[in-house]
Amino acid sequence: MKPFVPHDLPPTGLDYARLIGLVGQANAAIARYDGMLQSVVNPAILLSPLTTNEAVLSSKIEGTQATLDEVLEHEAGQSYDEEKTKDIQEIVNYRLALTLAGETLEKQPLTLSLLQHVHGILLNSVRGQNKSPGEFRKDQNWIGPVGCKQEGATYVPPGPLQLLDHLQAWEAYTQSDDVDYLIQVAVVHAQFEIIHPFKDGNGRIGRLLIPLFLHQKQLLGTPTFYLSEYLEQHRQTYYDLLLGISQRGEWNAWIEFFLTAVVEQAKRNTEKVRQTLELYEEMKAEIAEATHSQHAIHLLDAIFDRPVFQTSDIVKQTKLPKQTVMPLLLKLKNVGTLTTIREASGRRPAILAFPKLLTITEGKKLPF
Repeated sequence: MKPFVPHDLPPTGLDYARLIGLVGQANAAIARYDGMLQSVVNPAILLSPLTTNEAVLSSKIEGTQATLDEVLEHEAGQSYDEEKTKDIQEIVNYRLALTLAGETLEKQPLTLSLLQHVHGILLNSVRGQNKSPGEFRKDQNWIGPVGCKQEGATYVPPGPLQLLDHLQAWEAYTQSDDVDYLIQVAVVHAQFEIIHPFKDGNGRIGRLLIPLFLHQKQLLGTPTFYLSEYLEQHRQTYYDLLLGISQRGEWNAWIEFFLTAVVEQAKRNTEKVRQTLELYEEMKAEIAEATHSQHAIHLLDAIFDRPVFQTSDIVKQTKLPKQTVMPLLLKLKNVGTLTTIREASGRRPAILAFPKLLTITEGKKLPF
């Protein structure tokens, strides 16, 4: 199979009559979601578990097996076997890449050098660290069954000699203004996957581009719109439609799928943010009532930011004395706000969880 030559951007032959209804729905759904985000006073704290969950789901598409609660428990000091720990580290790297890319975007536009920097973070000290982190590939790669040769590949991206030309055209397109930004981000994501510029991590970087692009184009006040939940649930369709672009030039089917994903995921994300805000207000009263402490709001922010934690983490996070924090946490355990995952033993601190928040984030009841 020969390397594919990507289409020029913007793609030609789009059927706007077919797409226009979904374009309207998707833009309205994103606007409602962004409106909900604008009411979040401290998004870095309240939306922290949603960001971690995006890292879990985007990595899951690539085959990692760790869950949100396992990642949070690991960060709180719980031990896992070597294989699980590797999966968790990949997820932690993804979350860090997402956070740092969002911060960088406040100072500079989305560029190829930013992607290289983010890629270096993604593959730091994990599987794939031997696959040129932070560098565009200099060899031909391909996608297909494990162990297959290029002749038996499902898809062969453009050759390394043409790679930079295609990437520079892609970068210029991301910095231009197309007819609609949601159609444009569908094209930006797909074309990046088609170019497949890295030896590893292309899927995760491509999905990370979605909130960054929407933030750059000011559809989102913060780059916190995540599509991986929908894409993971429709993984085979996602792959098939991306392949349909290179095999048959089917941009319309891909964009239709992408816009549907935006509509559905924006609804889910809006509901999760709404429930999180409601829980925050509810817990303000509950924690104040349970603790009768002037430090209740600091404690509340700490457990929303880290809903699975060692007791020592909360001491560090709140900057309150240990003798102040420990009785407050005990009161919250006694009223059922917090659950014990691991009891304290000797010098090893207890691990506690705030299950109400995690149930909203994962959309299901957790095992603690």
